[in-house]
Amino acid sequence: MQVNRRQLLGAGVGASALLALPACSSSGDSGSGGDKKVEVFSWWSGPGEGEGLAALIEDFKKNNPGVEFVNAAVAGGSGTQARQVLTSRLLANQPPDSYQLHAGQEAASDIKDAKLEAIDYLYDANGWRDKFPKGLTEKLTINGKIYAVPVNIHRSNLLFFNPKKLTEWGITAPGKTWSELLAQGNTLKGKGVKLLSVATTWAQMHLMENVLLGELGADKYNGLWNGQTDWNGSDVVGALDVFKQLLALSAVSTDDWQPAIDKVIAGTAAFNVMGDWAAGYLQGAKALKYKTDYDVVASPGSAGVYNFLADSFTLPKGAPHKAYAEAWLKECASKEGQDLFNPKKGSVPARLDSDKSKYTDYLAWALGEWQNTSTVVVGSLVHGVVANNAWKAEIEKAYGVFFQDKDSKKFAGAIAAAYAANK
Repeated sequence: MQVNRRQLLGAGVGASALLALPACSSSGDSGSGGDKKVEVFSWWSGPGEGEGLAALIEDFKKNNPGVEFVNAAVAGGSGTQARQVLTSRLLANQPPDSYQLHAGQEAASDIKDAKLEAIDYLYDANGWRDKFPKGLTEKLTINGKIYAVPVNIHRSNLLFFNPKKLTEWGITAPGKTWSELLAQGNTLKGKGVKLLSVATTWAQMHLMENVLLGELGADKYNGLWNGQTDWNGSDVVGALDVFKQLLALSAVSTDDWQPAIDKVIAGTAAFNVMGDWAAGYLQGAKALKYKTDYDVVASPGSAGVYNFLADSFTLPKGAPHKAYAEAWLKECASKEGQDLFNPKKGSVPARLDSDKSKYTDYLAWALGEWQNTSTVVVGSLVHGVVANNAWKAEIEKAYGVFFQDKDSKKFAGAIAAAYAANK
């Protein structure tokens, strides 16, 4: 069934004073040899996200004087490359002090492999259960325990464009359905303009999930991940055919997302489907003005729906500097940290008590959409919410074949079979 914003928040979410984090961990161990340092592993290295992380690090250093911060960021949008490096470290029992992952099923395999500590004790000691939406903490809870702290909320289903270029091409507004957008793509083709700029594999799948959302609607989209929607059904195969048609009209590359969205600003492509971290990049690193130099709407067919993901941080088992890892988690959970980080990152805060005055332009609209009780909330595939790592890996493998042979029915069948094997 659909979940709206009121249901996600849950009843009885109140506010309580944020308690201070203890100066040391529950074990009293601050790290091997008492080193005052913390190594934090993430994939935030590009424009927009890099500035957001830098603001968070600066505040951490202010609150934890004398602690060396080791920024172990690995480049690559959505964490694809970072995850490969992290997996090698975890298998070698050489974890960082904290690492980034997405809220939801992305943590399931690490928990199963005993690589993560449950951090319910931090939630209880610091009053965090009342600071985050109930539905969000439920997404962070696996087998009855919480394993991560969310620093933000992102929206996946967004269509970015350059309003000046649309006017130049005679397009009054983006198509409200994928069929309408395809029709615009055929018009743009005659002008030598690509319909969409699409980056590397994860960004292609990011587009795909939002085509599925727009074509199927929220209920059937949710059903793709819980077994209630048949991947082999004609409606799903038809939606994949629409995705295939979009790719044929688009500029598809192996670039990461920033160079891809640059093509929209330059006018060589009309649209880009990306998460709202792109707004942080466009207004920050590119110094563009919202509504003038760039604009954004919900991706076709998904108005009123928030395809969400949440970046979060963890406490690995065997963290070398556990006390400072806990201090980092406190920073990520704090009102001050989230209000410093999110305006630069292009996301809205996970906390319920943020300073709304800090969220302007696109982010003011995003925060209003997120907090609107009628907004329907669904979860992202690419960004770790709805599928465990094993099933997601099989989907990625099948997508690699689909990208070459463009056989929608075969691709859908492969995903269905992978779900049966990994549920």
